[in-house]
Amino acid sequence: MERTRSWFGRRRRRKARGEGGGGGGEEGEGEKVVVDGSEIRELVEDREAFGMFAESKFRELDADGDGRLSVRELQPAVEGIGAALGLPARGSSPNADHIYSEFTNLTCMQAISELTHGKKEEVSRTEFQEVLSDILLGMAAGLKRDPIVILRIDGEDLRDFVDSPRYEPEAAAIFSKIGSEDMSLRQCLLAALQLLNVDNGMPPASDPWVAENIIEPALQKLPAGQLEQPASQDVFLEQLKKLLSNIAERLQEQPVIVAHTENTFDGSGVKRLLDNKFELDKLLDSVWKDVLIEHKNKGSRECLIAALDKMADAAGLPPYGAVNQVDAVVNEALKTVNADERTAVDEAGFKKLLTDILRAVMMQLNRQPIFVSNSTVVHEPLFSSSAILSSPPVKSSPSE
Repeated sequence: MERTRSWFGRRRRRKARGEGGGGGGEEGEGEKVVVDGSEIRELVEDREAFGMFAESKFRELDADGDGRLSVRELQPAVEGIGAALGLPARGSSPNADHIYSEFTNLTCMQAISELTHGKKEEVSRTEFQEVLSDILLGMAAGLKRDPIVILRIDGEDLRDFVDSPRYEPEAAAIFSKIGSEDMSLRQCLLAALQLLNVDNGMPPASDPWVAENIIEPALQKLPAGQLEQPASQDVFLEQLKKLLSNIAERLQEQPVIVAHTENTFDGSGVKRLLDNKFELDKLLDSVWKDVLIEHKNKGSRECLIAALDKMADAAGLPPYGAVNQVDAVVNEALKTVNADERTAVDEAGFKKLLTDILRAVMMQLNRQPIFVSNSTVVHEPLFSSSAILSSPPVKSSPSE
């Protein structure tokens, strides 16, 4: 007998419920999945299974059958892996986009360049296994740093919110933010939904599918004439509660899968790196060697940003371009060293520049930490298998 082993299964966790809230629900109800890269690492570390996986992927990706893969042929593998992991499509989520951009073009090109000494942009079957390992470990590192939680939003948490003591004060606070004599009840309600999130049990109201299939049908159950009238706070609180209850009913019928990420950047990771002189010096040495190859102007703003990106993981920072608020902090730090006016610097000067920039970033984040959360609807089944990720059949033991 044979079975197909899913190497990219996710860690499943049940959400803790209060007394009287457990048991009896449909399978998957209240379920969340943490995508942290651990399954990817397990696959790469299992040499026999990974060898079979790599051979299977090579045959799938070698479109022209020439026994070699170009960067163009490699890229679909990474995007397919992302989809099977539950990452939102490229362009829909900043965190997913980082993982794609950081490890698709960059890792493919770097791995191929190292294997072929920069002489070609394609790999053989044997070289492909090394490239794929680098790509997967790169994605695993990104997910370990910024795990993605996949949530199945089925209306239960939203009903709990509506029935809880939290509802009225939070709804009143929302009304104070959006309430206006010039706004109709409909406009107020739609604006309120934009301010609710997965913590309230609400999927992203900005998603077109959610708007069309969940929110609009729920709105249609409210009094049509009242929706176009100006709303007082009392009317708003009453009708928002009804709308959210209607949305919870829709979600029970059509649960929504959401990829959710949360990060707080407070400078603690930068401090740990700066306090560890051995690790800092080793990292600076490595970055300097890379910069010697990649950039002529060692003191330029572009070069310094590229160097900071190479240090981002060790410093607990996102890659530049990933989080606008953190980019603004980095930009201010670059100004403190006059990065826009610099030309070439020697090795000691380069390392001092990077250290000064990191220290400025740490101090700013320590004063004003940055919290970032993102929720994106995943338009595919939560636990669906993916052809790009399924490993070849593995013979089971007689006991299985």
